[in-house]
Formats: sequence, C-alpha cells, structure tokens
Amino acid sequence: MIYLVDLESVESRYTKQWKTHFPTVLKNNGLNVTVIDGPSAGIPEATTPGAFLNFGGTNIYKAAQISKIAELFCSGKVKDGDYFLYTDAWNPTVIQLKYMAELLGVKIRIGGMWHAGSYDPQDFLGRLIGNKPWVRNAEMTMYECFDDNFFATKFHIDMFTQTFFEDDRDIDRQLLHSIRQVGWPMEYIESDLAPYKGMEKEDIILFPHRLAPEKQPEVFDYLAEQMPEYKFIKCQELNLSKEEYHNLLGKAKMVFSANLQETLGISVYEGLVVGAIPLVPDRLSYSEMWSDTFKYPSEWTRDLESTKQNIDNIKTRIRILMKSNTDLQDIMSKEIDNVKSFYSTDRLIERLTENMDPVKFA
Repeated sequence: MIYLVDLESVESRYTKQWKTHFPTVLKNNGLNVTVIDGPSAGIPEATTPGAFLNFGGTNIYKAAQISKIAELFCSGKVKDGDYFLYTDAWNPTVIQLKYMAELLGVKIRIGGMWHAGSYDPQDFLGRLIGNKPWVRNAEMTMYECFDDNFFATKFHIDMFTQTFFEDDRDIDRQLLHSIRQVGWPMEYIESDLAPYKGMEKEDIILFPHRLAPEKQPEVFDYLAEQMPEYKFIKCQELNLSKEEYHNLLGKAKMVFSANLQETLGISVYEGLVVGAIPLVPDRLSYSEMWSDTFKYPSEWTRDLESTKQNIDNIKTRIRILMKSNTDLQDIMSKEIDNVKSFYSTDRLIERLTENMDPVKFA
C-alpha cells in the first residue's frame, strides 16, 4: 500500500490538480493508494500574500493528517512493506510517523518530494528565518526520516546538498543513499491546455508567477514602461480563475521570467504547451532545462539596476522573439519533448515500484 500524504489544495496552484491527478496516475500504474488528507473546510482559502500556501492553515491540515496516520497504526492497518509518500517533504509529521513505525516495529519506507526550504535564500523560509539552528536542524531531521528524498532538478539537489553537507564525499554518499531526481506528476498540463492551443495570438507578455520578491515583479513593471507597444500582464493581479488564466495564456505570445528562485518552473512550461514563447534567465533550474533559444544571460536581470543597464539587450531580444512567434512553433514543439520528463511521473513510478520490493523490508 502507498499512503499518499498530500498537500492542501489551493485553487490557483498546481496542488489543485495534484489532488486528483496524483493518486489517479499512481493507481493507473497498478499501485494501491490511500490518500492521507486534511480537512476540506476550516482552512483559510487565501494563501499568505506572496506565498505558496497559508502558513497558519497548513498546520491545521497537517495536524489532521498525523491524527489519521496515528489511527492507522493504532488499528493495525499499517503493514510491513507499506510506503508513505509525502507530496511536500517540508512536513514535520514525518518525524511522528518515523517515531511510530520504529517503536511499533513496522517496517515501512518513506519518501518526500522537496520543493523549497530555508536552504534557498530566496524562499520565504530562507528570507525570513535564514540559517537559524532550529530550522536547519528541523530540515535535516526530516531529510533523515525519508528513505527517498525526491527532487525535480539537479539545480535543487545541488543547492540542498551544498547547504547541508561539508564535502564532496558526503554529497556523493547522499546521492547514492537517498537522493533521487524524478519528474513531478504534471502530465495533466498538456491535456488541460489542449483546448487553448492554436488560439489567435496577441501582443501579450505574461508574468504568471507569484507576486513575491524572489520573482522580481518590479523588473517586469520596468519592461512594461520601456516597451509600450506590448501588453504586459501580471496574472496574479487579476485574480483569474483557471479557465480565465488558460485563456489568457493561449492568447499570449510570451511568458517572461526574471526569477531569483525556481527549482522547476511550471508556468513557463504551460506557456510553451500553448505556443507562448518562454523567455527565462540562464540561472536556477532554467539552465539545465531550457535550450539557448529561450534563455537570456543571467546578468541582465540580477536585479532592477542590472535590468536598467541591460535594457537595450533585453528589448532587442523580446522584439525578435515576439516577431518570430509563428516561426518558432516547430522549435517549441521539439522543446516540449526535451523538457517533458521534468513534468512526468514515470521516474517516480519506477522508484516507488522498486522501493516496494519485499526484499527491501527483509
């Protein structure tokens, strides 16, 4: 049995799709799945401003999850060979899960999918809490509780390991021991966006990211001032439904990023799928994922000042790509094939199947 310890659903985030898609794709691959969720009511619907979730509400959700997990142990339903998969590794309840499993002598395995943490200086935890001992020790404890630590990109793996381990030998041991690079369960993106492919394009450039400091919305605002011939839209300012967002994405010619934090990059892939050119800096996870056609030098948008210094280069690049949107469609189709594995559950399924082998629990 796989116990899927999920993350609360937020309408404007991919957790909305994960709520149904993730257990479905696991079941379709022959795995038995039980979802461990939290309450569907009583949690603030709005995220903390600029954040991925609500910092108070998420703890209500997680408290309900550990209560359900404890009841499963008390009733004897958790068996040797079961696997607990946390869709967000930053979940302290894994410590309580490990406590119960070891003291009760139940041989389970645990996996966690890492998204962010204090080890990323641009993340909320990194900016507001930093390297305080309590948070770093908490993250390392959660890491050690997981038999499998899943990451979506090599960039994220490097950032994590270089923060927590002192030398290359330590890092090599972790790569052999528990760190796994896999794709995230996002096969639904292509099917969900299929109705919006082939729409008539307009001179629209989208900022589909959160309105947070690490996404540098001020850079986008400056570009809008400098290039009035295009319509620059920050999606989160419009409070769009999913359908409205997808419709706007289908009309746009470009999706732009000047992000200082990115461990995968979902919105630029969504843009690519519907024919909006992604334009991203050559840094973070973008470097390993995207072809040169869609990247610009990182130093152009390190901050607002560097953007102003490089504005002529940026404007030229944007104008060339905007005029070439139609001509680039074939190249973008090939790019989808190049990056699709980052948004596919295939490698994760392989790992789960391998790690549920009874031999591992002998």
